[in-house]
Amino acid sequence: MVSGTEASGRRPSMADVGRAAHVSAQTVSRYHTGGYVSPDARKRIERAVRDLGYQHSRLPGILRSQHTDTLGFITMGPLNFGNTGILAGVNRAARDEGQQLLTAQLDLDPSAPSSTADIRRTLQSLTSMRVDGIVVGTPYIGVEALLDEAGSVPVVSLSERAPDGVDTVHADSYGAARLGVRHLVELGHRRIVHLAGPDDRNEASERVRGYLDELAAHRLAPLPVEACAEWDADSGAAAARRVDPTTFTAVASGNDEIALGFMSVMHERGLRAPDDYSIVGIDDMPEAKYFTPALTSARLDFEALGEAALRLVLDRIRGTSVVQERVLPSVLAVRASTAERPR
Repeated sequence: MVSGTEASGRRPSMADVGRAAHVSAQTVSRYHTGGYVSPDARKRIERAVRDLGYQHSRLPGILRSQHTDTLGFITMGPLNFGNTGILAGVNRAARDEGQQLLTAQLDLDPSAPSSTADIRRTLQSLTSMRVDGIVVGTPYIGVEALLDEAGSVPVVSLSERAPDGVDTVHADSYGAARLGVRHLVELGHRRIVHLAGPDDRNEASERVRGYLDELAAHRLAPLPVEACAEWDADSGAAAARRVDPTTFTAVASGNDEIALGFMSVMHERGLRAPDDYSIVGIDDMPEAKYFTPALTSARLDFEALGEAALRLVLDRIRGTSVVQERVLPSVLAVRASTAERPR
């Protein structure tokens, strides 16, 4: 049987559902907003919704409400292991907290003149949609200054160099680098080279700083830092082709993917970890334990990072007035890629 609304091409309304279910439109509204509806009436409403193909709109309630229960999330840079982990954590926390999530991924070149305009436009687009708050992943140095574009909307930054007055959650890249270098020093290594991530990323500079500070704490001289163009295996492989293996006994890699590329090319050159050199990574990707040899790595929990950021922006929306900084510590997973320095 075709209903009158279907025959006319008109979308069914809440009143149509009420008539079909033999209840008032107010009862249908309570059903959709979580108010009390008797079990018998609930069954009739569900049947009417299904038969009519009715789709409830949240817009009228949103327009009357101070909050929309909608959050924005902006991630910048390629969708690598870290960014996808953060996205998974943000999504999971939003679902658990009953929030809608609007996501924008900007795979941009921060040095391009158009990048600043792209970031501004994305922030302004989210605020125009009346999001209650925004989580911004800003790995690029200097991008944090654009967060003012969000206006009065609460913002949580995932940057390791967030500006003053902005709530921030970030991994401890600095501490992770120190953990890895300390482990190598404790194994007797004194000539340790660092494979740094891209020099325009906050995390890369923090890991270089951790490498230098840990060596200084042991009164050891650093070796020239090997800069990598990206957080990927290709960049690690390129570094392995450049280095002189006689100048070091251990490697502190900027992340696991760089370590993978480095180890592969060193193997081609006839050098294997840990017999000829030791190597540690950062991130502790799930695949790290399946490298050959299994990679020692400082774990950064990116999914927990995303969850913490989303809950922090909700704290701000719900009235927390103190600016907060939450740092998620790193833990070293020791595996077969590191060993005592050969004597």
